[in-house]
Amino acid sequence: MSDINAADVGKLRAMTNAGLMDCKKALVEAKGDFDAAIDILRKKGTSSVNIRAGREAREGVIVKYVQPGDRLGILVEINCETDFVARNETFRAFCDEVARKLATDPSANLENERIEIAAKTGENVKISRHHRLEVNGNGMIAAYIHTGAKVGVLVEVGAAQEATVGNDDFKQLVRDITLQITAAIPSVVTREQVPASVLEKEKEIAAEQVKNKPPQAIAKIVEGKLEKFYQTYCLLDQGFVKRNSEVSVKEHIASIAKQLGDDILIRRFVRFQVGESATT
Repeated sequence: MSDINAADVGKLRAMTNAGLMDCKKALVEAKGDFDAAIDILRKKGTSSVNIRAGREAREGVIVKYVQPGDRLGILVEINCETDFVARNETFRAFCDEVARKLATDPSANLENERIEIAAKTGENVKISRHHRLEVNGNGMIAAYIHTGAKVGVLVEVGAAQEATVGNDDFKQLVRDITLQITAAIPSVVTREQVPASVLEKEKEIAAEQVKNKPPQAIAKIVEGKLEKFYQTYCLLDQGFVKRNSEVSVKEHIASIAKQLGDDILIRRFVRFQVGESATT
């Protein structure tokens, strides 16, 4: 039988919120195996982690981590039950550490850490989703977390020339793009990336709205409505928010690219908002 010390008992108690004697008995029965001891406590109903796991975790935060060099970054959504815990420093430190670990190893098993923070906060905690981007060729990864940590953005912007990536104007452009995505909520970068099913639905809705018009007018009206749809749905077609939408994002990128004498391309992005569908 493994020796069970006070430190082990204390650790299991922090992870499960069970009583000290229950934790000691479970560790003795499990011969020092923490995972087995947790299962024993759950089966006996002396661990409150199981109770918390049944409660809905709708609050939480979006956290980011970008590795030095700006070539790899990650966005993570971690949920809890109340905004009070979401603003707790201990919970936030746990979230930051999760982002760092998942950036290094996207398949890292963080269940023990999750159980421990659930015990400390007294709430159900879930690491709901994460998305990791790594630069392909010349480019930069950037992330932005909006005030309150309820919305976060991760983006990869590429350039043809390596020197461009270190230019301050390029870096500012990338920062502006993260703010654009945060505020304007695009779904894709370009028109070509709009799913066929989404496009067909928009066409159907637009046509239905003007079905009583002359046939020759319907096609033109639908085309105009689709143009407005693209200006909402596609990042490059959106009005650039820092210029009060006087120019499109595509036009602004083109002007910076011309100024730097290079080709600049938004390759991909992800936008997380606390509580939304994990199919983003």
